[in-house]
Amino acid sequence: MGLINYEKSNVEVRKFVADDAKTVASLIHRNFLEVNIKDYGQEAMEEMVRTHDFNWVLGVANFAHMYVFCVDDKVVACGSIASLWGSLDESILLTVFVLPEYHGQGIGRKVVQTLELDDLFTRAKRIEIPASITACEFYQKMGYDFKGGIKELD
Repeated sequence: MGLINYEKSNVEVRKFVADDAKTVASLIHRNFLEVNIKDYGQEAMEEMVRTHDFNWVLGVANFAHMYVFCVDDKVVACGSIASLWGSLDESILLTVFVLPEYHGQGIGRKVVQTLELDDLFTRAKRIEIPASITACEFYQKMGYDFKGGIKELD
């Protein structure tokens, strides 16, 4: 797809391939155990690690448009977008994760901006994001708001 220049790193964006599944699962696991654990606790995050393995990632990639973001050929972030329950005018952002050591470098913003260019986004009248508590502030900075303007845990 292309090279994006950042102050701290160059990020290459490309479509997910099946060989990425284990790396992406590991990236997601690190976020659960190093970031999301603060809001949800260890037991809940260990369960998420158990259920979000490489087969789960492959399953998402089978129905979504999934992208990986690399620095020096290392996968440092991922993100995907899918039709919401087969709708032609509603889509959902999924698996938006950045390796913890790359947080704060603009890579998460690039993930969302990339998803916003995808045809599943541009055709949609409504976008849903099942965001973690941890990610809500990030999405608000990106211009998203709570469904119906109501801030509550779903």
